[in-house]
Amino acid sequence: MMPFDLAEPRSLEEAIALLDRDDPAVRPIAGGTALMLMMKSGLFRPQRLVSLRRIEPRHAEIAFEDGALRIGAMTRLAALEHSPLLREHAPVVVRTMRTLANVRVRNVATVGGNLAHADPHLDLPPVWIVLGAAVTIAGRAGARTLPVERLFTGYYETVLRHDEIITMLTVPPQARRGAAYLKYTARSADDWPALGIAVSFAADGGRIAGARVAVGAATPMPMRLAAAEAALEGAAPGDAAFERAGEAAAAEADIAGDSRGSAPYKRALLRVLVPRAARAALEGAG
Repeated sequence: MMPFDLAEPRSLEEAIALLDRDDPAVRPIAGGTALMLMMKSGLFRPQRLVSLRRIEPRHAEIAFEDGALRIGAMTRLAALEHSPLLREHAPVVVRTMRTLANVRVRNVATVGGNLAHADPHLDLPPVWIVLGAAVTIAGRAGARTLPVERLFTGYYETVLRHDEIITMLTVPPQARRGAAYLKYTARSADDWPALGIAVSFAADGGRIAGARVAVGAATPMPMRLAAAEAALEGAAPGDAAFERAGEAAAAEADIAGDSRGSAPYKRALLRVLVPRAARAALEGAG
């Protein structure tokens, strides 16, 4: 690796001041599980890394306030896996963690870094999207909050400016909603998925309400599937509606093939996994 400067600020404010809006070679680093691999392979050659390890501890805390989960961006993924608050209020996250990468990665990687990296193969972004989660972003121009689904703009691309840092993830009250995440891997269970699908909805009064469907790994970025959501919305929960949603998802999604599966193969997986995820979500709804 090429030599670079390493700064270790003691506060978020100091970290932001060390970034440069006009210089992509100056970058914050949280867990570094992905960034270090990019540096070792020569894909990224930083001038300066601004480590977030020593900023205020509150940025690595999980809290439950006013019915919402508030997760600091420096929270390790392993903390999500073992959090009683997540287990009670967003159990789909805990279930997802069991096959996310491996224990070593989960003990180092952070919530904010995972999102900012914007790898379309990641497991958690589709889950956060169907939970209606939002990210809080801080920079020299101030703070802003936006839904996770609007964070991503393309393949490994986000709306983050070079002088901005994700500081918090907020998951709104889930009320009587059920949620599920399913993925298919062509290799080991903890490998990058060929396809990941998340579904969430309520099923009060015998009808599906507030349907959310999000896909990862098969598209250039994690995204909602509006046609699949429309197929579910207002329908009686059951195989007929779930199969329609699978067909709608397969017809709608802009599928990208890769080493883990061709585009036609992943489209076929969508037809199978959307109904399965919907059935799993139904178990926790209502």
